Amino acid sequence: MFARALSGLMLLLLAATACTPQVDIQQTFRVTDLEGGWYDAGVVDGKNKLIPTVSFRIEKATPEEVRPLALNVLFKQIKGDKDEEWDEVFLQRVEVTEGNRTPVLTVRPPAGATGDPPQSRADMLKNSYFVDVRAVIFAKQSSSNWVELARFDIPRRILTQ
Repeated sequence: MFARALSGLMLLLLAATACTPQVDIQQTFRVTDLEGGWYDAGVVDGKNKLIPTVSFRIEKATPEEVRPLALNVLFKQIKGDKDEEWDEVFLQRVEVTEGNRTPVLTVRPPAGATGDPPQSRADMLKNSYFVDVRAVIFAKQSSSNWVELARFDIPRRILTQ
């Protein structure tokens, strides 16, 4: 009997989710509280490592219930006039849970910049060979196309958290 009740509840939840209409992502969602820097990841393989980090919220402009979003945050190295893809982080299910916005989302890719000691992390950011990074935030719902929500150039500042 418990299994039958659980199955019924799951079907009801699935039906409720399926009935939530798809929305125009660019009209419904926007990125807020956007900030970032370079996270001090400590010493990795004998080298100082800094990881580009971006923190933000997704805010919805409608009071209606919306389906969860999938987010893809691309990290691109800025090389002159061109951006070169470097790394990415995929968030499969992001829900608007705090009224009309998400909790703060902090995203860090596995890739980072490294420097040989005794070069400090601050010196790494000042180095003429240091390559700046841009985060590009894309969103989609279920089978919709990816939509760009924001671009953010990671500032050259050290983050400890």
